[in-house]
Amino acid sequence: MQPQESSVPYSKWDHSSQDEVSVVAVSSTEEASRWKRVSQKLCSGTCGIAMKVLGGVALFWVIFILGYVTGYYVHKCK
Repeated sequence: MQPQESSVPYSKWDHSSQDEVSVVAVSSTEEASRWKRVSQKLCSGTCGIAMKVLGGVALFWVIFILGYVTGYYVHKCK
């Protein structure tokens, strides 16, 4: 009798180690869901739009002030 060819790939993983990995993943799920809830609240809806607008305005002023100070010292008369 000859062995039959199988189309299912052989997995070298020990099933007990997979259980250990899933246990570790379960313990970090709470922290991941907490961050997901915070990011959902801050990045979507009316609050998300307000955060993006405030971030854009803050970025504008940082670049504006940086350019102003740089231009002042570059074009300063001696």
